Amino acid sequence: MSAEAYLPDGSRSVGALRAAAERCEGCDLHQRATQTVFGEGRVRSPLLMLVGEQPGDIEDRTGRPFVGPAGKLLNEALDAVAIDRRSIYVTNAVKHFKWEGRGKLRLHKSPSAREVAACRPWLLAEIAAVRAKILLCLGATAAQSLLGPSFRVTKQRGEVQRGPDGQLIVATVHPASIIRIGDEEERREAFDHFVDDLRSAVASVPH
Repeated sequence: MSAEAYLPDGSRSVGALRAAAERCEGCDLHQRATQTVFGEGRVRSPLLMLVGEQPGDIEDRTGRPFVGPAGKLLNEALDAVAIDRRSIYVTNAVKHFKWEGRGKLRLHKSPSAREVAACRPWLLAEIAAVRAKILLCLGATAAQSLLGPSFRVTKQRGEVQRGPDGQLIVATVHPASIIRIGDEEERREAFDHFVDDLRSAVASVPH
């Protein structure tokens, strides 16, 4: 069955969506994941909703989004722009961890376009329930899930876009891409640019 079949009837609150998503078998990713990892944070019209790609290994084990290394870097960036993480909503475009084994390690594997599309109803339902003033997509998977496959973060990073239902959307890189930069100076520059994107996204909200 598709993800639409698992969406709850009646109330589409974040709590109802989270409970329903735990049963979702809309694609094969649920078979190897420990659990569904739904979004968390302020659920009533926050200033900002962050959308990442998918849970990682630590997120899969804990059931919470952005609590691994990328989450720690995200927290540092939020602190740099004086945003309390509890005041925003954080989620992922895909709700199950896709991985491949290497010895005892479970390594991240990017979700396919079909898997992203299968999970899209959950993301759209979250967006409708949360009603954030602006969405910030972290990485290409998140951006393309809402803005289409032709969207390129490298070319359109930081630009204010309109989502499927008119939402304000800005895209930037995923924090994990900053962690992977080997040169310390380049990594610091990339982090500063990421912080600037956060600041610009917040500043673009109409008053």
